[in-house]
Amino acid sequence: MNNIPCKKNSDIPAPLKHREQGLSLCFLTMLVIISSLFASCSPRRGNTSIETMITPLAPTSVPAPTSERPEYEPGELVDYIAQSGDTLPALASRFNTTIEEIRQANPVIPDDATTMPPGFPMKIPIYYLPLWGTTFQSIPDHAFVNGLAQVGVSTSALVAATNGWLKNYRVYAGDEWRTGHEMVDYVATNYSISPRLLLAILEYQTGALSQPEAPTEKYILGFRRRYYETPYLQLVVAANILNNAYYSWRGGGLTEFELPDGSLYRPDPWQNAASVALQYYFSRLYSGDQFYASIGPDGLARVYRDFFGDPWDDSFITLPGSLKQPELRFPFPAGHTWTYTGGPHTGWGTGEPFAAIDFAPPSEYSGCFAVSEDEYVIAMADGFVVRSNLDGVIIDLDKDGDERTGWVLYYLHLATNGRVQAGVEVKAGDPIGYPSCEGGRVTGTHVHIARKYNGEWILADGPLAFNLEGWIAHNGAQAYQGTLTRGAATVTACECSNAFSAVRADDQ
Repeated sequence: MNNIPCKKNSDIPAPLKHREQGLSLCFLTMLVIISSLFASCSPRRGNTSIETMITPLAPTSVPAPTSERPEYEPGELVDYIAQSGDTLPALASRFNTTIEEIRQANPVIPDDATTMPPGFPMKIPIYYLPLWGTTFQSIPDHAFVNGLAQVGVSTSALVAATNGWLKNYRVYAGDEWRTGHEMVDYVATNYSISPRLLLAILEYQTGALSQPEAPTEKYILGFRRRYYETPYLQLVVAANILNNAYYSWRGGGLTEFELPDGSLYRPDPWQNAASVALQYYFSRLYSGDQFYASIGPDGLARVYRDFFGDPWDDSFITLPGSLKQPELRFPFPAGHTWTYTGGPHTGWGTGEPFAAIDFAPPSEYSGCFAVSEDEYVIAMADGFVVRSNLDGVIIDLDKDGDERTGWVLYYLHLATNGRVQAGVEVKAGDPIGYPSCEGGRVTGTHVHIARKYNGEWILADGPLAFNLEGWIAHNGAQAYQGTLTRGAATVTACECSNAFSAVRADDQ
């Protein structure tokens, strides 16, 4: 029998949202708990909700501001300018309408549209909902992801130029001692979040760049969880929450949430993903005046602007219009049959983004085992290996040597012995290592794969779904479930490793 695949740490509840379903409030409040610092897969344990990790403020009597939008007639057409990463399913969810109605109002949109071209003028049939939030946008998306806008940025220089406590901070993270700026870069690289955004959050909540003395309280960012007292682990929790919100908005899932005082908040449909991510992040901590201050012009946005300049002055586009995935092979040799052990689930951390899928080689054993020499993991496309360590292997498809630009392929759980080294150019089909249980807590030997473009995780399902030799990934009812389909054929993800979860790579 084949191996049992990795499981998410069930300290993390079920996924943030299946993109085609509504996001219930009770579901969302049980969002993101960090399970492992290094991997997306781990054994099941008891459930813990995000609310046990934070210190909510006492309820306030400050009412939520009324929506800045008029009360539109049902189906009224409103003007909208497409933003980076917009897709029709996400727009339909945000404006409380349907893809079909958007297409009818914009017949120029082709049937195979993926991402909308930034700047493209659209008409959106809107169905009004009360309590839409602020129209103020805190930061652009390129200031959120660790992508194009971060190339050439030195976190070390940024921190060295300040007098805050982070300058002299040291912590043991990722199996080695790191300075304050190295800690930020480590989290930024793994979660693919801008190091400048992480620095701005640390400054806004703790004075990390301006105050010489670190806060005396244990949980400096307000996230209460046993063993997560250090600034590093608090930052890990923060990064995970930010990613959950960013990619759920990107996929059309995060349309409303509650603040600690129980008040309902609905992000404005015209908002961008990065600003909504910050709104959700601060909604886990603050209510009333503190919440609205944090997401307003004098909140986090001001701190970012004061230390790093106005990010709106830059014109980087994270996801261009009509983005297409390059041709990809399965991550195992041609003619071999492996098991589809994990449908769409997190690329890194827990919860969103549902950017990864898992495959396992055939075996008579379950759990962790050494694979035969001919059951190796291959390069899914031509590229250049820019990173290779316990935290993953990155193959850069544009070969410019920077994982923050263009398409990159991410592999996790490759064994140290036989793993391809950084600096090597590979061709599609070349061996790059062996599936294993290394790189985090897992329950079985397998390989975990995901994609990024310009630093942004690309969701495994949706308009830019994973396409491996014509097999298309689809979400299941929850993380790790789902299917691969090619024409009338279907493969169903399953830890049982049965005939329905087996898939064969085409002969090349």
